[in-house]
Amino acid sequence: MKLTQISVFLENRPGRLSALAHSLAAAGVNLSTLMLSDNGEFGLLRLLTPDVEKAKTTIAAAGYASTTTEVVALEVPDRPGGLATVLAAVEKAGVSVEYMYAFAERPGTAAIMVFRFDDMDKALHALRAADIGICQAVKLFER
Repeated sequence: MKLTQISVFLENRPGRLSALAHSLAAAGVNLSTLMLSDNGEFGLLRLLTPDVEKAKTTIAAAGYASTTTEVVALEVPDRPGGLATVLAAVEKAGVSVEYMYAFAERPGTAAIMVFRFDDMDKALHALRAADIGICQAVKLFER
């Protein structure tokens, strides 16, 4: 299942991330996972939330530019080779990883990895064929 990820463009200056976090908190938007990367004068905050529309409205009202992208969250065994198994399945299908980020719930269980592939539908087909666990939104946001 594809998930909607929000990407927010932030100026690299003190207080910008904090101000956004406070705006989202005041609106009651819960962030399930996020990743921040640096790109010179700007940062890119990628986030997943169960309330995409409320988050997008809040982000825009706070004066930030954002976009949405489809991603997929996978349950990857938290063991050596877990990621390699996922990458082998998509490589075999001719799919490239554009980016990914992850979080482990508890050591020894599954890690949740969020992926953006260059061909999302082809990647999902390959992942299902390889019996790799794809997180449904409801399950992901209940964690």
